[in-house]
Amino acid sequence: MISNLTINSFLERNILLSKDLINDINEEEVNEILSIINEKVPNSKSLLVLNKDLLFLLKSSENIVETNWFEFEKARVMLELGKDDKIYNTFLNILNYNISPDKKEIMNSLLGDTEKNIETNNVGIEITDNKESLIVVRSYVDKYIKKREIQDFVSYYNQRFEFFRRLLKGRSELQSAISINRLKNKQDREDVAIIGMVSNKSISKNGNLIVTLEDVTGEIKIVFNKNRENLYDEASEIVCDEIIGITGVFSGSIIFANNLFFPDIPKSHELKKSPDETYAAFISDIHVGSKKFLRKEFMRFIDWINGNIGSKEQRNTALKVKYLFIVGDNVDGVGVYPGQEEHLEIKDYYEQYNQLSEILKQIRKDVKMVMCPGQHDASRLAEPQSIIMEKYAKSLYEIDNLTLVTNPAVINIHSSETFEGFNVLIYHGASFHYYISVIDKLRNNKANENPSLVLKYLLKRRHLAPTHESFAFIPDPEQDPRVINAYVDNSISKIPDFFIAGDMHHVDVNSYNNITLINCSCWQSRTDFEIKVGNMPDPCKVPIVNLMTREIKIMKFGEEDGRE
Repeated sequence: MISNLTINSFLERNILLSKDLINDINEEEVNEILSIINEKVPNSKSLLVLNKDLLFLLKSSENIVETNWFEFEKARVMLELGKDDKIYNTFLNILNYNISPDKKEIMNSLLGDTEKNIETNNVGIEITDNKESLIVVRSYVDKYIKKREIQDFVSYYNQRFEFFRRLLKGRSELQSAISINRLKNKQDREDVAIIGMVSNKSISKNGNLIVTLEDVTGEIKIVFNKNRENLYDEASEIVCDEIIGITGVFSGSIIFANNLFFPDIPKSHELKKSPDETYAAFISDIHVGSKKFLRKEFMRFIDWINGNIGSKEQRNTALKVKYLFIVGDNVDGVGVYPGQEEHLEIKDYYEQYNQLSEILKQIRKDVKMVMCPGQHDASRLAEPQSIIMEKYAKSLYEIDNLTLVTNPAVINIHSSETFEGFNVLIYHGASFHYYISVIDKLRNNKANENPSLVLKYLLKRRHLAPTHESFAFIPDPEQDPRVINAYVDNSISKIPDFFIAGDMHHVDVNSYNNITLINCSCWQSRTDFEIKVGNMPDPCKVPIVNLMTREIKIMKFGEEDGRE
């Protein structure tokens, strides 16, 4: 048993020790445990209670996912109260995926009395015929309910820069990267490597691209020569505030670039496939309350997912859909833009959500639904958007098979005793319009009609909105919820298997380094605004993914029942 002084050393890190752990560990183990927490749970403030089974998982897993510890501990409480053990066991399932079988047996012997009362297989994972699991891996919790100050923005950008600096330093070409102020020690015409945040971008009189990079020590101008076409074309897509790596030749006060490196997604990212045939469906931009809401077509989709319409094959497929993601702009909202009331069939937020709830309640109960907000929903406009407010949408909270999350969020689905499951990144996509407007290649390739091009662009930068002005946000001085995380040293935050978005009112599917990209369709006919800007929506189409093969089909509900 450890001393009160040692217990206080954990309390100083905002970590409580469970009773079973206090009685089990000794003073000699304390430093080792604290070291493990620092290494594998860098943001230790998010971990509130450390118990015996969690400690073993932290010790045993080389690659542990970035976990929503708040939700983990809520699940633990529900387990101990005897109310719900499925969520807690799913957490353990995800955490223990990389543990060897011999250590799993040890884990079983370490489980407390509460877990031993559950039917288990080695690690306390419930054995059931129901393989459909869903767990919220990341859904933002704002711990800073206060007015933001300049220092909050400084801290926000500093921690973002440090994350990407470490990530880029993992590349062999950038391992020798130095801080900008150390360039003064370099000889003229010497090869150098640096990592910096873009603060400015311009074209010189000679047509070369000039990018200003800065770090915490200073700034330096980078020249991309127009005669090096491939490098120049790649550099032309650079935007302010993103973090990049450069190798080149140092000369005076500038660097002539030879290579450009983005954080990017590793090409070695695994293409996961489920061991059984199960489907996930993806929709967004329902816009209930709008006069343009396509109710008839949406009810046709409901009939299909319930297995009531379509060919025999289509109905069989429908009944294998076990997950439905609803990615923002679920209602049309009230007062979202000037003069909106003229376009509303329902002019009350409460009634809009009541109507939406009545529709969603008709979906069969074995379909697990996930919903995030968009700009039209009852949530703050600035990102990360909070969960849709219960004040306006109480009826949504009463749907047992609906999980409400923030925008963005990461959800793990379909994990089992032997399968890690799929990590699904959902983001409504409010920032997309900015990048289409400022990046020539996106605009020229009509990314507004092919939005997967924007998804690829942002994956390469590993950020959902890297430029400060691309969309309103609220800074968190400890983390950036819009970073698309991945491997950094020994800490791991899972690269998504799916990147799902909406907002553009166009369905588009693609892939990038084994990540499935889906931009969802809409359920609203062409609005006056879309006519004004020349946008033609692509409504009433539902991408469904066979999780066993990763094959994608587009179900169409605008012309005839369930036609593919």
